[in-house]
Amino acid sequence: MPKPLPPEFPPDFLWGVATSAYQIEGAAAVDGRKPSVWDTFSQKWGRTKDGKTGAVACDHYHRFEEDIQLMVALGVKQYRFSIAWPRVIPDGRGQVNAAGIDFYSRLVDRLLANNIDPVPTLYHWDSPQALEDRYGSWQSREMAQDFADYASVVVSALGDRIDRWITLNEITCFTHLSYDPGQTPEHAPGKRVKTKQEVWQTVHHALLAHGLGVQAIRAASPKPCKVGLVDNFGVTVPLTETPEDIAAAQAAFPYHCGNGGIIYPAIAGRYHPGLLTELGANAPAIAQGDEAIIHQPLDFLGLNIYTGCYIRAADNDKGCDWLRFPPGYPRLDMPWLHLVPESLYWGIRHVSETLGRPDLPLFITENGCAAQDERTPQGEIIDSDRILYLRQYLQGVARAAREGYPISGYYLWSLLDNFEWSWGYSKRFGIIFVDYKTQARIQKASYHWYAACIKAGRVL
Repeated sequence: MPKPLPPEFPPDFLWGVATSAYQIEGAAAVDGRKPSVWDTFSQKWGRTKDGKTGAVACDHYHRFEEDIQLMVALGVKQYRFSIAWPRVIPDGRGQVNAAGIDFYSRLVDRLLANNIDPVPTLYHWDSPQALEDRYGSWQSREMAQDFADYASVVVSALGDRIDRWITLNEITCFTHLSYDPGQTPEHAPGKRVKTKQEVWQTVHHALLAHGLGVQAIRAASPKPCKVGLVDNFGVTVPLTETPEDIAAAQAAFPYHCGNGGIIYPAIAGRYHPGLLTELGANAPAIAQGDEAIIHQPLDFLGLNIYTGCYIRAADNDKGCDWLRFPPGYPRLDMPWLHLVPESLYWGIRHVSETLGRPDLPLFITENGCAAQDERTPQGEIIDSDRILYLRQYLQGVARAAREGYPISGYYLWSLLDNFEWSWGYSKRFGIIFVDYKTQARIQKASYHWYAACIKAGRVL
C-alpha cells in the first residue's frame, strides 16, 4: 500500500470558509434590525431573480450553532463572516442595538469554544437604508466617518476575542455595480448616476471609509489585533509564462477592472497615474491628505479571486493585449465564471511583484464556484464539477507557497448555499446544500473532498 504523500502547504497554513451576513442570516426584521439597502433593493420586483430577498436566507441567525458543528466536522480553523451594520446600529449612526451586538457575541463565543477563529468583515454590502435615505450612502463623504464610528462600536464590544479584522469587502462591487450610469445597476442601492466620475467618487469615499476604519479598529481594540482589506482586483494572467507575456500581464494590471483606482491607493499609497490619465474628467476628486488617510499600514490583504483574464504581449502603447474567451471556453454556473485556475497564483504574485509588496501576508478570502447541483435518488449531491474547479485552483495556491510567496491561508466560498444577490437562490456556491423549504443542510461531495484536503495538508 503506498505511503501518504507529504503535505504541500506549510503546517501553519490557515484553512477556512467564508460567508456574508445578508446572504445567510435571515431574521431581517428580528431583534431590532432595520432594513439595509439590500432589503429595499430586493423588494423591488425585477431587481432579483424571481423577486427573492434575503429575509430568511439560510436562517443562520437561529441555526448558527448547527452551522458551527458543520465547520467542526469539516476541520476548518478559521471562519470569515460579516457583521450586518443595520443589525448593530439600525439607523446607521446613533443608537446601538444591544440585541444585535449580543448575536455576534454569542456567535464569536461558540466559534472559540469549538477552536475556530472568528474573522469578521465589518462591511459586506448591506449598509443601513437609513443612511441611503439621509445622504445617499456611498455618494456622500459622510459615509466614511459613519463607517468608522460603527467599526469602533463593534470592535469595542467584540475586540477582546478577535485577533483579525477586515474592513470592507470588494469595493468595486458596491460602487461600480451599484451606481453604473450606462445601465440599470445590478447591486443595491441600484442608483443610476449621471457620470462615471460620480461612480469613481463613491469608490473614493469607500477607500476613505477603509482608511478611517483601520484607524478606528486599532484605536478601539482592547488588545493588539491584525487589520486587513479584502479586494477582488481583476487578475491579469499571462497567456504563456514567457518573459514577454509576464511583463505584459504586469503592464495591464493597473488598468484592468479599475485596479489602479482601488488596490493601488490602498496598498501602494496613491492612485495609479496612468489610470488617472486614462480616466481624465471621470477621475474622483481627491482632497489634500486623502491618500494618506486611505494608505493605512495593513497586517494582511485578502484576495477574492474566482476567474481572470489572459494577457499577451503586443506592440501598442501599453505593451499588452486583453484576450477574449472563445465561445466554447469552459466556465461554471455563472456567465462570468470562466475557468482560469492560474488566477490564484498570479493574483498572489501580482501583490508581491507588480504592487511591490513582497512583505505583505496574503489570504485567499474567497474562492469557489456556482455549480448546477442536483440530488441523486439517494439524496446525495455529487458536485464533481465543483471539485474539478477547486482542485485546479488550489494547485495555484500550493505553487505560490512552494515558491515562497507569503500566502497564509485559504477560505473557500462558501460554507452554505445562500442568497446570491441579484441571482436570488438560483445559483449555489456552497459545499453544503441548503433545502430552502426545510432549511435542511446536506453535505456535498465537495465538502468531504475539502475536509480530506485540510486533513492531508495537500490538494487531493
